[in-house]
Amino acid sequence: QVQVVESGGRLVKPGDSLKLSCAASGRPFSSRTFSGHSMAWFRQTPGKEREFVAAISWSGRTTLYGDSVKGRFAISRDDAKPSVYLQMNTLKTEDTALYYCAVGDGLPSVSKGWYDYWGQGTQVTVSA
Repeated sequence: QVQVVESGGRLVKPGDSLKLSCAASGRPFSSRTFSGHSMAWFRQTPGKEREFVAAISWSGRTTLYGDSVKGRFAISRDDAKPSVYLQMNTLKTEDTALYYCAVGDGLPSVSKGWYDYWGQGTQVTVSA
């Protein structure tokens, strides 16, 4: 059974930094097979569509970012664990959302329909 589990979300102040983690386990993931999958982060607030945040290719050489987080967020991965991370800097109140990790086959995409496996989300709240 596939499990995708996010962690690291909490209450922070505007301007703070925060790092989210996502671990994938179960079939078809092992440290070997995980390397063949693209990974992504999306976020969602109540009443709004799930928004693309960042994605990374299986090799790590290709990364994609949503316009609202470019220059502030950075996605990375560690296939030995296997895990993907989202380093969030200079956080703003509008970054408040439930952050989801997603796993897909092939090249990374900004489309949520591309990804096959999803976690339950981790809440990030940015407030003074």
